[in-house]
Amino acid sequence: MNPDRIEPGAGSFRTHLSAGALSGDSDPTERLNTNRPLPPQHALSQPAIDHRTRDQPARSQRTRRTVDLPAPTHRALDIWQREAADRLGVARVTGQEVLSALIDQLLIDPKLTAQITRTIQARR
Repeated sequence: MNPDRIEPGAGSFRTHLSAGALSGDSDPTERLNTNRPLPPQHALSQPAIDHRTRDQPARSQRTRRTVDLPAPTHRALDIWQREAADRLGVARVTGQEVLSALIDQLLIDPKLTAQITRTIQARR
């Protein structure tokens, strides 16, 4: 864009600008998205409350856990998940489903608990 050259019709744009718009002293920006109403002013000063979990019993609240995996283990898990999805006849099996099922089994199966405990001890 060359500021010294004005294309036909470009002059009309400049004539509609006010002096305040050029100097930065314009009115506050208007909200263009009217799909959602603005929050009430008093809500901004109060702490945020997650209404989805406020009335739920504690046992149904979920807590996130993460795990760091070596790249080859991550790839192997991805392959296992795809194969499991094929065996189950579903589009995919998520890592969340795998880890949740493993933890459920760990907590109810004494033999698996002992095996995992031995594996952890051997890795230390």
